[in-house]
Amino acid sequence: MDLFYSVLSNLSSPPILFFLLGITAGFVKSDLEVPKSISRYLSIYLMMAIGFKGGVAVVTPGALGWELVTLTSAGLLIGFLLPALAYALLRVTTALDQPTAAAVAAHYGSISVVTFAAGCDFLQVHSVAYMGYIVALVALMEAPAILSGLFIAHRVAPQTRQHQQEEKKLLAHEIFTNGAILLLLGSFLIGVISGPQALEKLEGFLVSPFEGVLCLFLLDMGLVVAKNLHELRNFTWQLVLFGLYMPLIGGAIGLFASQAMGLDVGTGTLFIILCGSASYIAVPAAMRLALPEAKAAIYLPLSIGITFPFSIGIGIPLAYTAATLVLS
Repeated sequence: MDLFYSVLSNLSSPPILFFLLGITAGFVKSDLEVPKSISRYLSIYLMMAIGFKGGVAVVTPGALGWELVTLTSAGLLIGFLLPALAYALLRVTTALDQPTAAAVAAHYGSISVVTFAAGCDFLQVHSVAYMGYIVALVALMEAPAILSGLFIAHRVAPQTRQHQQEEKKLLAHEIFTNGAILLLLGSFLIGVISGPQALEKLEGFLVSPFEGVLCLFLLDMGLVVAKNLHELRNFTWQLVLFGLYMPLIGGAIGLFASQAMGLDVGTGTLFIILCGSASYIAVPAAMRLALPEAKAAIYLPLSIGITFPFSIGIGIPLAYTAATLVLS
């Protein structure tokens, strides 16, 4: 019953309703759209707000300790190992070629920053506190999954190693200078340096408008999801099921790790969300550069058309309910 209430509460929240509105508008082929320049501004705002508030939380007296080191280590380890598990499941349950399976696996070892933002909003609405230092983990969990996915691809399909040195340089640049990750980490460091007094000055910009901006951004994401739905017609049911059960497996691993680390309910919920999400921004860009043999028509629609809506609507309240039951 608690899970049902949480799911219902989440689905009736304004950000999720705007997300559903965007999907509906795209499905009926409405001319509704969010200009790319505005969409880019919205993502910049969300990364700045999340990062800055996380940095401020770190320097709050008594907030930082070995927990950050433990959490970061666990997140990096999971980011490396999840792609291997995902790849094994894909090879057993689907007929995907090896490079595409490796690329898909990399997506499911990485994270979705937007899902994390929606999770933060969910906790805020329910007045659940969390440790701000988890934002640092958001910025660090992209690279391990990319490197792990490429390692798998190079081991199982040696021909994928034969890319030019220039492409490898571009990949390194993509991983370490990705705009969203760079802004998130930079804002986090600025929050650490500035401290709580700076957040008080910026409260009217970075705190109060957050949910409204998230609503507009999720409206845009709904439109993006709708544009990718036609790609799902060529998917097998095994592949669709993978897009649903893999986040649950990742989330379960995140739950057990949260219990082992002794995380509180709020921080544990966000850690579960990170482990159970899939990238659709940084990893696709990296795979296009480093693994062109993989089929983008498979890995992008799978992460954004199946896993992202599932995580936004059901995965977040499910993570919160599980954390409440296990970590309380």
